[in-house]
Amino acid sequence: MSMTADELKQMLIDSNAWLENDHFVLTNGRHTDSYINKDALYPHTEYSSRLGEAMAEAMRDWNVEVVASPALGGIVLTQWTGYHLSTLLGREALAVYAEKVEGPEKKFAFTRGYDKLVAGKRVVVVEDNFTTGGSVRKVVELVRETGGEVVGVVAMLNRGGVSVADVGNPPNFVSLIETNVVSWPAEECELCARGVPVNTKIGKGKKFLEAQQAAA
Repeated sequence: MSMTADELKQMLIDSNAWLENDHFVLTNGRHTDSYINKDALYPHTEYSSRLGEAMAEAMRDWNVEVVASPALGGIVLTQWTGYHLSTLLGREALAVYAEKVEGPEKKFAFTRGYDKLVAGKRVVVVEDNFTTGGSVRKVVELVRETGGEVVGVVAMLNRGGVSVADVGNPPNFVSLIETNVVSWPAEECELCARGVPVNTKIGKGKKFLEAQQAAA
């Protein structure tokens, strides 16, 4: 049974994955007072399974053959989404992921033979959180370069007002939760200006402070 956005948000709160009223640094370097800590959700297999089921429900009519994601967090999503989608469709839906490769362009690649599983297949790219959509767009482009057909993108949370154009214009685009969360470039961060300490245990706060100290 599909989950509502409110039910999904409550699940994130219950697993201590939905965090507010703090000072976090995101992967893209922006600062915010709220954070979705997927690492707190994924150890709970029941919650992860329910999230995968909700994602599978969102794409059940798209004739999907492969579910793909950027590593690392998306690996859990592909497994549970592929599992529940296989049950819904009565046939196997494969689950693969793209890994970052060395180099200044921060590109992704299908390794481990996954490129052969994607080529010629109908693929949905899944992600936990949209902030800019940049990682998903790279995987969408990779699927196309590999010879797969991107039939949709599904995210757990769209926190940055990410649009279908931001992720490469797939024909289907779904976010299970839409929320407006304020974030700032590091040099314009209002939390920094107010002297709110950076959280160094969750997110990229520790690396941010280390880089500041190195530059001082």
